[in-house]
Amino acid sequence: MKKILKSIADILEVFLISLVIVLILVKLIIMPVEVVGKSMEPTLYEGQRGFSSIISRKNNLERFDIVVVDNGEKLIVKRLIGLPNETIEYKDNVLYIDGVSYNEDYLEDTITEDFIKELKDDEYFVMGDNREISKDSRIVGSFTSNQIKACNIFIIYPFKDFGVK
Repeated sequence: MKKILKSIADILEVFLISLVIVLILVKLIIMPVEVVGKSMEPTLYEGQRGFSSIISRKNNLERFDIVVVDNGEKLIVKRLIGLPNETIEYKDNVLYIDGVSYNEDYLEDTITEDFIKELKDDEYFVMGDNREISKDSRIVGSFTSNQIKACNIFIIYPFKDFGVK
């Protein structure tokens, strides 16, 4: 009987330690992510699941990173286009940041309507890769660094898409 109780205690101990490790990982290091909708196609597709890095977000955000943003209602996945104190402009389907044009080779035959947006301190501008349907900073406005919860996505499901996006 003592052996059975010791085995149960050992299993319970391993379970609790594993649970604590998973909770620490999910709260401080990684965030589970599910792609909802078609706004990030062709880079990400609806139903893909994976993890995003909370630590990378805290260290430094880089232009064109894929980020997880809290829009006040839910978490959304978008691409980081504009950084604080920059002027973002689309003209004739070309991205200009502070007057310098950028090639967005991750896009496929999509049209982005012309606009100009000046960002202030701690303002970030995000857009979906499927520009024609994405509800992003063009519609809901810019986001602060506190609203950006994680960056970069490692897809684990479906298995055929396994890898960093």
